[in-house]
Amino acid sequence: MGFISLKNVAMDRVMPPTEMQIELTETEENICSLLDKCRDNLQTEKGISTACRIAGGWVRDKLLGSQSNDIDVALSDIMGLAFAEHLAEYANSQNIKVGTISKIAQNPDQSKHLETATFKMFGLELDLVNLRSEEYASNSRIPTGVTFGTPVQDASRRDMTINALFYNVHTHKVEDFTERGLDDLRNGIIRTPLPPRETFLDDPLRVIRCIRFASRFGFRLVPELENAVKDPEIQEALVSKVARERAGMELTKMMKGRDPVRAVSLIHELSLFDSIFSVIPLEVTSTFSRPVGPKIDSLKAVSILRLLLLSETKLTPLHPLLLSAIHTDSTCTDRLYLAATLTPYLGINYKDRKQKEFPAVTYVIRESLKLGTQNHYLDGIPALFAASELLRNPDLMRDKFKQPSKRVAIGLMLREKAVHNPHTGSHWSSSLLFSLIQELIECCDNLDQGLNVSAASERINVYNSFVQQAEELGLPSTVEAKPLLDGGEVGAILNAKGGPWTGVVLARVIEWQLEYPDGSKEECTVWLKEQYSSGNLAVNELNEPASKRARKNK
Repeated sequence: MGFISLKNVAMDRVMPPTEMQIELTETEENICSLLDKCRDNLQTEKGISTACRIAGGWVRDKLLGSQSNDIDVALSDIMGLAFAEHLAEYANSQNIKVGTISKIAQNPDQSKHLETATFKMFGLELDLVNLRSEEYASNSRIPTGVTFGTPVQDASRRDMTINALFYNVHTHKVEDFTERGLDDLRNGIIRTPLPPRETFLDDPLRVIRCIRFASRFGFRLVPELENAVKDPEIQEALVSKVARERAGMELTKMMKGRDPVRAVSLIHELSLFDSIFSVIPLEVTSTFSRPVGPKIDSLKAVSILRLLLLSETKLTPLHPLLLSAIHTDSTCTDRLYLAATLTPYLGINYKDRKQKEFPAVTYVIRESLKLGTQNHYLDGIPALFAASELLRNPDLMRDKFKQPSKRVAIGLMLREKAVHNPHTGSHWSSSLLFSLIQELIECCDNLDQGLNVSAASERINVYNSFVQQAEELGLPSTVEAKPLLDGGEVGAILNAKGGPWTGVVLARVIEWQLEYPDGSKEECTVWLKEQYSSGNLAVNELNEPASKRARKNK
């Protein structure tokens, strides 16, 4: 059956229209007209001369034929708040409603290097800020000096030429002060306005942003940019000068973006894995339970995930239920991509200062990327890692699926907290899918040769059979089922005070429910009494600490 290459799973580049031009919507026309008239009024009334240009992403996206609601207005020789206040006054005189003006103060840690005025007009959010020029210290990505700048200076200090384009609202023309932005957009090129080494040393976060936009649009990096990124000094600056929160924010945008596989591929090609993910002190890595796995497994995992989501025709199709969480949970896909990216940390634990063990991936997410439980990254991905070990090789012929019965064994496995838990975003189907991905990595010796179709299809069949059996047994609807009897009712039935035994007995109740799916509460009560009277539920013994019970059973 051959092999499926994993080197060609990235998506095609975004192609610009034949004629790259900006066509304004009616709302955008109204905004540009008001900005133009306000500029003239400001000159007439107060003698202040300025010019309004829409900058950056809006211009880029419009030229590519996409709509954008992110309108950033760059102003010449006036602060954003001062212009916004005059704009509101002028709009009011024209009976045009403008939303409340908010001032976003300078916050360099969040990449807000200048005071910004923001408000809503004609239903769209506008940010107003002055054109600027920046100077940087050698040990920080935060500018030490920010002053009024010319359009050329402002364009030059931006991260990429395709993000350095302006739309002049007065002339209705696109302005390309780097003289390369339009050509780079047309030809699918990621390039920095200034020499890349200078650009990246000033602000190393731009390295990650270049990767994000290259993956978003399928654009290629120019060789001089690639060489600069591989420079050890740049990579060290990426670790020492960039706040981990900012790195994590850019990475999550890649995972949610159009082509996370391309992003991870570039991270590997540019040797950036350690600079982004493995920012871990020696005092932590020295406690790792084993060495970090091959970094290439990261790229293998995301590539395999892409193949499975694309329903690659050479592979055995997945059982539809394996993809059910992806269709019902909007956060599932990017969580799976990030989990796949972190595959090298699978099965590794570290010890904290109190010598307690935790999954290494938890440290990477919490400290290296500074991500929390948003999208269930911090709680959901460690659960996926734990579930992949529980679910590995779910071959129905294995003994563990025969006792006490197939329905009970499979049902209990699907109810494991790591496998299915709405509180962590864990769904049994996505847990199985991630476990399958980890097994399929073993069917791929290298990216060039790719995935062994025969071996991969054999693994997929095992998972499909497992899911098919679970479906036939009606188990998907039981994963969140509560016990027919609660703790209080169990205590009353057994005439016993609640304690550690209660959880053990309730687990037995769940087993009974799985064995007897049509059983009633009354029947469960009868069964429980019989179990107790026959000595199968030694309540007093179950109240003992688990360690003491373990010693007794030796």
